[in-house]
Amino acid sequence: MSAAFPGHERADSAVRNPTIPQMEHATQSKSDRRPLTGDTKGTAVATAQANATDDEPSGTSGASLGSRQDTRAEAKEVNKRSLDYVLRSGCAGGLAGCAAKTVVAPLDRVKILFQASNPQYAKYTGSWFGLSAAMKDIYHFEGPRGLFKGHSATLLRIFPYAAIKFLAYEQIRAVVITSQEQETPFRRLISGSLAGITSVFFTYPLELIRVRLAFETKNSSRSSLGDTFKQIYNERISPPSTPAQTMSSTVNKVVPSSGLANFYRGFSPTMLGMLPYAGMSFLTHDTVGDWLRLPGVARYTTIPGSEGNNKKGTRRPQLTAAAELFSGAIAGLVSQTSSYPLEVIRRRMQVGGAVGDGRRLGIAETVRKISMESGSRGFFVGLTIGYIKVVPMVATSFFAYERFKWWLGI
Repeated sequence: MSAAFPGHERADSAVRNPTIPQMEHATQSKSDRRPLTGDTKGTAVATAQANATDDEPSGTSGASLGSRQDTRAEAKEVNKRSLDYVLRSGCAGGLAGCAAKTVVAPLDRVKILFQASNPQYAKYTGSWFGLSAAMKDIYHFEGPRGLFKGHSATLLRIFPYAAIKFLAYEQIRAVVITSQEQETPFRRLISGSLAGITSVFFTYPLELIRVRLAFETKNSSRSSLGDTFKQIYNERISPPSTPAQTMSSTVNKVVPSSGLANFYRGFSPTMLGMLPYAGMSFLTHDTVGDWLRLPGVARYTTIPGSEGNNKKGTRRPQLTAAAELFSGAIAGLVSQTSSYPLEVIRRRMQVGGAVGDGRRLGIAETVRKISMESGSRGFFVGLTIGYIKVVPMVATSFFAYERFKWWLGI
């Protein structure tokens, strides 16, 4: 019967052994899982992608796209030559300079009086209490405004000065230091020195006017900006007291005896002093900033999440307020010490037209005069005040500049 009816035999076998259909189904499943080739494989991949897309929420897809776009936007290169960057950087530098100078304006007034050996305040030099005594005298004879005398000229000068200085440093640094391998102390020093010289060249006349206003102490002869400008412009060089031809008298014959040249009294030592001052200031600030960003201390000195992307890759994280102020304070201390003697020479040359015979003094002659009057200590008169003034000033300047840059998105 089985031979006559093979179908019945198969059916009977299935009934007797119910696992046969299951084995056949498993065999078919294995054949379905064989590697796909050609069009079959491509179709399967496309189907899987379509299913994944259908299963993915629409919000997730939009978020992924937005994330990729944000990454590309952050990776976009910052063009430091663009007008937008120049304006933002200059504005940040100018505001930082004004903030720093306002903080230390009273100390700056006293320091100028000491440096220029003002007769009324010479008795206070060399004393630990000379600073407070001098400030009390100024307050008593000239009132609160006396502590800020010359500050209006300071603000007129410091905004363009600081703007040009920080902007020039950014631009020069971008040219001198083009890669991480070139981030050397010498290149940082050169970048800072050139930036300082550039800013001084364009703003020195305003600095001279400010010093003249601060040097003036007589209540009866207070001068305005216009009066001081006219006085400097009209000052004439007195002829040599002896007929002997000296280097100074020869120079006086060549240099104009009055006019715009008078606004550059003391310019040569200023340029020489700016080389170590600005150079060491930027070098020290950047170096200390690197130390404070080292992995061992970064958790205590940096603001979490403040890093970003810029032209060279990852922007350095922002330092905390205390760390940034500390970095700027050390920069001010080092730069002031390295350049102070030249600053004293510059101040004496700047007020040369307001005291004595009005003759324009050269660097060598000024050095001899200071040495004869006070010896080597004369080149460091007011240095204590300089430290008290420069440390908070430079700290405030760098802190404000870094914060303004951060807020302005550069």
